[in-house]
Amino acid sequence: MKGLMQRYMQNRGAIFGLAIIILVAILALAAPLLYDTSPWMMVAAPLIPPFTDAAYPFGTDMLGRDITAGLVWGARVSLMIGLVSTIVALIFGILVGALAGFYGGVIDDILMRFTEFFQTIPQLALAVVIVAVLSPSIYSIMGAIMAVSWPPAARLVRSEFMTLKQREFVQAAIVIGQKPMRIVWSQILPNAMSPIIVSASFMVATAILTESALSFLGLGDRNLMSWGFMIGASRTMIREAWWMSVWPGIAILLTVLAINLMGEGLNDALNPQLRKRGE
Repeated sequence: MKGLMQRYMQNRGAIFGLAIIILVAILALAAPLLYDTSPWMMVAAPLIPPFTDAAYPFGTDMLGRDITAGLVWGARVSLMIGLVSTIVALIFGILVGALAGFYGGVIDDILMRFTEFFQTIPQLALAVVIVAVLSPSIYSIMGAIMAVSWPPAARLVRSEFMTLKQREFVQAAIVIGQKPMRIVWSQILPNAMSPIIVSASFMVATAILTESALSFLGLGDRNLMSWGFMIGASRTMIREAWWMSVWPGIAILLTVLAINLMGEGLNDALNPQLRKRGE
């Protein structure tokens, strides 16, 4: 663990990404303390430009809502949806990929055809259909993101299992009579976790982008302030009040960039030999 952290800290981009994510996470957790009123409340005059009023550093929107409060509460929504949907999608993807990769044969064919069915439909289009059918809510959004996120994880886990099950330590476990599930959980899965962890970081970034796109299209949860909703609501005011869409756009950009930088740092730290060959 110590060596992992040392390798990770050698990547300046990964350190920058980690610092940004820590800052966003602190703001998300502290949102009720920083802004105890609803971000939907009209608290000032409409269209106050940024940096002209200390009470509203990022300005207000066309209804007099505080942009800063929206950004802070939006961080809470984006991180929650990104993390929860990724965890659920990863669990399901690992289950499908592990069964397909370990057993092979007919089970592999059935599970991979099922996986390919979801991959033939564009991710955003499928997410839009699911949310529209179920009606927009935080639960339908997380379900839609989970539905479009698990197939790549399943294929990654399958490929790792197909490779690892041919290794000597797995064959030795089979010879001594260990049960298949014990081999999977104690021998194969721990050795496949490195690429899975790296993939999970990119899945979180994709989930945040998908949620922002759904909210921009008007399919977000109407009871929760989100960055995508802020951009979508302000798209008709881009000339009169540029700050209404620029600040949430920067928030999405920095958060997704930070998560990707963290993913690259984890990849370098978990696979130092690949990094050396790349150099």
